[in-house]
Amino acid sequence: MSSFRRLAPAAMLLVGLLYAPGGAASAATGGNTAPAHEHYASHPLRAKPNTTSAPAGLSPATVKSAYNFPTALTAGAGQTIAIVDAYDDPTAEADLGVFSSQFGLPACTKANGCFTKVNQNGGTKMPRSDGGWALEISLDVQWAHAVAPGAKILLVEASSSSFTNLMAAEDYASSHAQYVSNSWGGSEFSGESSYDTHFSRAGVSYFASSGDNGAPASYPSASPKVISVGGTTLHFGSTGALTGETGWSSSGGGCSAYETAAAAQAAFSQYPQVNCGGKRATPDVSLDADPASGVSVYDSTPDNGQTGWFTVGGTSASSPMWAARSADAGAVVDASYVYGSSVAYRDITSGNNGLPCTTGLDLVTGRGSWVG
Repeated sequence: MSSFRRLAPAAMLLVGLLYAPGGAASAATGGNTAPAHEHYASHPLRAKPNTTSAPAGLSPATVKSAYNFPTALTAGAGQTIAIVDAYDDPTAEADLGVFSSQFGLPACTKANGCFTKVNQNGGTKMPRSDGGWALEISLDVQWAHAVAPGAKILLVEASSSSFTNLMAAEDYASSHAQYVSNSWGGSEFSGESSYDTHFSRAGVSYFASSGDNGAPASYPSASPKVISVGGTTLHFGSTGALTGETGWSSSGGGCSAYETAAAAQAAFSQYPQVNCGGKRATPDVSLDADPASGVSVYDSTPDNGQTGWFTVGGTSASSPMWAARSADAGAVVDASYVYGSSVAYRDITSGNNGLPCTTGLDLVTGRGSWVG
């Protein structure tokens, strides 16, 4: 293991089970509507090993400058971004307040109508807390707000990391937001396409982290109904100026074992070069995810005994940022959108995750990073 750490021992076990090839975890479940085998997700999040008393990771201003994202504090106004995660982050709103104050962002609170937290059914009885998932939630909420500070944030907390509960949360999010970010996933499995209906509500844009262990593809990233978001590394010179962007060595990606490519992806002129043979290619797109160029996140719910400012990476970071940039655009961002001409991309041609970055579409960074 590198000097970076995965968060929460339970998540470590799930990563081993769910992101390793052939490592789908399952457990028998009862009831007529439950799948014959339950599937579980982990959060693809990595953090530097020690917290700090002040932010040490990238700031919103630095990330926006690197990508030429909108800087107006009203960006995303009129839109709602839903964050779907498992378990409860009891300090999510308070931590968002610290983050917003630190970086000069508008307050986003329950009182002013910007922030809402509900359980998977839309209720107010929250699931039990979990330190690793709480940091994931803090990352997702804070960086959605950073990139789209004018948008409302809806946090939907599933009762557990089971797909049954996460899909219930997804359904609630889909009916109450225009953009839904999913920083979780697991190994692909036969029958996964039966879950694709949860990402199919008209007018809603869905985003999923591609994972943090290179190939193969994971689910729901492999669903043709979501935008799969991979990871890059941002490089800065001694003066702090951006000097380049490369594919992150742990960015999830690959050809789906089960899902067919969306029509817009299959028709894209560069699709044949990834050699997926009609199957879904992941990721579609990318943004910063390497913890070496990680973002600043504030979390006061202890994770492994630590609180304060974390420097965090993983495709857990790139997914909510893509959702937020899409909210800034105010458009329905689906396969037709990302494989069309509406987005200006920085093509990432250097780096690999076991598979190489290439000119054009690849299985590390997709079409590349959104710039502008």
